[in-house]
Amino acid sequence: MNLYYGTNVISEDEPCLGLHELNFPCDKGQHRYQIAIVVRDDKPSEYRLDMGSTKLFKGVDQFRIPGGVIEGKQMFIEHSVGELREIAERLREKNVFDKQDHAMDKNRDKRTFQISLGNGN
Repeated sequence: MNLYYGTNVISEDEPCLGLHELNFPCDKGQHRYQIAIVVRDDKPSEYRLDMGSTKLFKGVDQFRIPGGVIEGKQMFIEHSVGELREIAERLREKNVFDKQDHAMDKNRDKRTFQISLGNGN
């Protein structure tokens, strides 16, 4: 598990290792947080924005968007906070992962596997 320093301020044009929108409990119930991983003093730092109650995001999936990678002691960052926030906004508006299709694909694979076992006798 990685522990990051915290930061209270970020800018839209700042390099960003990743942006996540996740639901966590707080003293007011479940809330959705936007978490941006930026660099402070050559170390990853976490910025959290409370987006409000999860009730406001009913039907919206949680997600993680990579903006760069850490390899050893080097960081390779390809995106800014603003770019990842634009992607996050689009993901919130339209779920791109169809869970129904995925469930059907899993069942189809199981049926195919069972049929191939039956034909092998």
